[in-house]
Amino acid sequence: RAVVEAGVGVMGHVGLTPQSISVIGGFRPQAQVADEALSVLQQALALERAGCFSIVLECVPSPIAAAVTRALKIPTIGIGAGPSTSGQVLVYHDLLGMMSHPHHAKVTPKFCKQYSRVGAVIQEALQQYREDVATRSFPSYKFSPYRIPESEVLSLSSELRARGLADVANAVEEEANREVEAQQQQQQQKL
Repeated sequence: RAVVEAGVGVMGHVGLTPQSISVIGGFRPQAQVADEALSVLQQALALERAGCFSIVLECVPSPIAAAVTRALKIPTIGIGAGPSTSGQVLVYHDLLGMMSHPHHAKVTPKFCKQYSRVGAVIQEALQQYREDVATRSFPSYKFSPYRIPESEVLSLSSELRARGLADVANAVEEEANREVEAQQQQQQQKL
């Protein structure tokens, strides 16, 4: 809140956060049980109350991202959080299949020979990514691998309704149903 009150725009971040990666032992999905999902929702609401202009939802099941997005008045940006957030982001090194770490290329010295010009390929890939996000063809459920069991969806929905958040509970259920339907369609296409 103090940073926001000082005039600095703050984007909140819930789910998997960079500072938690070493504590939990790597990139692990979050909010796969109702208690954790409620915690993610509460964190997002607290960040909104503190004045964040947006929230990043990282590595959470799609129904949880849908619930948080519906509960907030500010936009959500998903990274590994399914298609129901306000927007999407990927680390461009991952998106483009680059193998080098970005910290190694902060400054290109004058003595460095340039072996390739990948600008056009990068621009094309970024334009395709933008189009896929704008048309909501990405992330499809194929690229939303984090799941919450149906029993946990029901538990979470029940708890949300008990807290007077029926609309948010509906978002969880609707997204979980869309996810199941998409999985069934994928299975039928394989046959």
